[in-house]
Amino acid sequence: MTLQMSSKSPLRLGLMAAGALAAFAFPALAQEATEAATEAAAAPEFATVAETAFIFNTLLFLVGGFLVMWMAAGFAMLEAGLVRSKNVSMQCLKNIALYSIAGLMFWVIGYSLMYTNVNGGYFGTPLPYSWPAAGTANEGDYSVASDWFFQMVFCATTASIVSGTLAERIKLWPFLIFTAILTGVLYPITGSWQWGGGWLSEAGFSDFAGSSLVHSVGGWAALAGAIILGARKGKYGADGKVHPIPGSSMALATLGTFILWLGWFGFNGASQLALGSNGDASDISRIFANTNLAACGGVIAAMILTQILYKKVDVTMALNGALAGLVSITAEPLMPSPLTAIIIGAIGGIIVVFAVPMLDKFKIDDVVGAIPVHLLAGIWGTFIVPFSNPDMSYGTQILGIVSIGVFTFVLSGVIWFILKSTVGIRASEEQEMMGMDMAEVGVEAYPEFTKA
Repeated sequence: MTLQMSSKSPLRLGLMAAGALAAFAFPALAQEATEAATEAAAAPEFATVAETAFIFNTLLFLVGGFLVMWMAAGFAMLEAGLVRSKNVSMQCLKNIALYSIAGLMFWVIGYSLMYTNVNGGYFGTPLPYSWPAAGTANEGDYSVASDWFFQMVFCATTASIVSGTLAERIKLWPFLIFTAILTGVLYPITGSWQWGGGWLSEAGFSDFAGSSLVHSVGGWAALAGAIILGARKGKYGADGKVHPIPGSSMALATLGTFILWLGWFGFNGASQLALGSNGDASDISRIFANTNLAACGGVIAAMILTQILYKKVDVTMALNGALAGLVSITAEPLMPSPLTAIIIGAIGGIIVVFAVPMLDKFKIDDVVGAIPVHLLAGIWGTFIVPFSNPDMSYGTQILGIVSIGVFTFVLSGVIWFILKSTVGIRASEEQEMMGMDMAEVGVEAYPEFTKA
């Protein structure tokens, strides 16, 4: 690596002096010393402040991006643990497939639809996206490709939310068709309204890292799908009684939750979008701390409430309490005080405990609890932003929540209905009893064990 020095640096002056001395004292070394001094004189200056900021901003996007990408593993493990053993392979397949589809669709149309030429409107230009060729320096504050990657993994997260809700009875290919439309069109359009500089952004709506733009969008799509798809066989009795269907592995579900918790530091922290100054680094640290505190608050609140209500602590509620706390703080993870972050997360955990039985009353079968966690806690987190950020308005936040919700729920419902009426979205009763692993995947997750 070439050493970079200013024209007046002591090291450069020293090398030049050494060259002069060597010419007299050590003639054999004179040529080498002179060449070193010449190289030092011709070396470029230290990187400018702008170049340094560019490097650190790009690094933030890349590190944050691969942390959010790791959340795909978290969703896969969470879902694998909360479904029955005869459906685990299907959930693993769906998660790797939806991540891949999101990656392709966000390049083909999604990123440009979300960010290119929105200009205060409702969507951008529906064209494939590209970045500068290899060896070409980027203009701006960060690498173009790093930004695309960071935004793409957010898109994939939205699709992961839908996967868990509809588990154990939806066909593979109709689900993947919906995923392509969600990640290529629906998510980018609502994202353009705020993050792309669209009409919600100009109205003053605020959603720092996506309580609504990512999590509620996934939740609304999941809710529409669950209503049209229907519940699993045996979940609800004719007399209205709920028959719980235990998952296959609380160990996997817990592992998935911790992976998601880790990934959330990239999700929220890198949404600062800059790491080129002391202020940015300090703010990212605050975001990390508040994100963690909110998750802790969600866990403890869910544990205490389930102990009070059911006389036992439900581990699945504790896990979803953590995720609800994380979703709740995502809309504004920077401004709250530590205590406020804990309270925001705790209320998210409380929402989950009450929302799960509420959905059962309406016979909406959500296998992993994604609707309470991502939709309802996402709404809560978005609504409460002005409490810690006085520059925001409750009215504008409600406008954003409602507009995003109506758009996503209605269009998702239309797409699910079309799929149901054409190719069909639900597995047959025989396939459901057999398990989706054998019905559509052909590979059992636990072949040595009796199906459960």
